Amino acid sequence: MKIRVVSSRDEILSLNPNEKVIHLAFRPSNKDIFLLVEICPRLEIVQLPKSYQKTISKSMEMFLGMQKIQLLEGDVWGHRKDINEYYIVPPSVMSKIRNMKAEGIPDENISEKITKESKLSPKMVLYILNRKQFE
Repeated sequence: MKIRVVSSRDEILSLNPNEKVIHLAFRPSNKDIFLLVEICPRLEIVQLPKSYQKTISKSMEMFLGMQKIQLLEGDVWGHRKDINEYYIVPPSVMSKIRNMKAEGIPDENISEKITKESKLSPKMVLYILNRKQFE
């Protein structure tokens, strides 16, 4: 799975309209989020670092909710934007999630274990678990 990392508001206009998961590595304004939703109509997830998520207004959270876009807290540890604009969840992590799901392990337990091992946020792991193409 690929997560598009956006490190500045200037990049929003150049995004692919088919992006589904975006990590904003800057503190977005309401205007930035409106533009993001307009440019990427298939958007499902907006991920922000914890410190930035606390500054998002309640009205913006409601707007994203009405658009059926999840606002998640999380980071893309160790990602170098100068090398690749996408953070790719390692295939080994995806395989481990798939295997644990096949073993019948509850989603919450999978999320907890994978979060400790991979540094993905718990909600991101749950999103991966519940994707149709993942099953």
